[in-house]
Amino acid sequence: MSLKTRLARLHAEGHADAIDHRDEAAFAAADLRPAAVLAAMTERERPGFLLIHRPSNMRSHPGQVAFPGGKIDPGETPEEAALREAYEELGIHPRDVHVIGVSDTYRTGSGYAITPVIAVVPPDLELNPSPTEVAQWFEAPVDFVFDSANHTRHSAVWQGRTRSYIEIMWQEHRIWGVTAGIIANLAKRIAW
Repeated sequence: MSLKTRLARLHAEGHADAIDHRDEAAFAAADLRPAAVLAAMTERERPGFLLIHRPSNMRSHPGQVAFPGGKIDPGETPEEAALREAYEELGIHPRDVHVIGVSDTYRTGSGYAITPVIAVVPPDLELNPSPTEVAQWFEAPVDFVFDSANHTRHSAVWQGRTRSYIEIMWQEHRIWGVTAGIIANLAKRIAW
């Protein structure tokens, strides 16, 4: 069974029922800006998620690991925004992306309502990262990041309030905060 077929089935089954999903709704503003990320899995024997490190000089979330993505422009769907951002950030052409569907919106304390767009991309796709938006990219195995045994729970005080978050260490990459929260939600939805 191809990854596309398997993932489409798991996506449909996993989104049939409600789950207790993570987000930062308790810290989020009432008016959130819509955003989307491309949760792209590589079609290989051991699929991986394509993730980026944001440059350390960026105004928001410098140096953090993220899925390719950003704000949804007026008139765009989450799918269109995620594909546009993945093209701008990593040079992934939309024709090379097979979109499976969307998942739970993640509301952030930084003012965004992020829609993950689940997709499949070919293995060994040639990537051309934009140096202004991507310091480095890597692929983290889906089975590893979906395994709750690899999710370490932490808490920290931010803006005077204690917040809990998940951290996933893959090799030298620290995946945490919103990105780890989205991964944890997807792991609940997709019975890998």
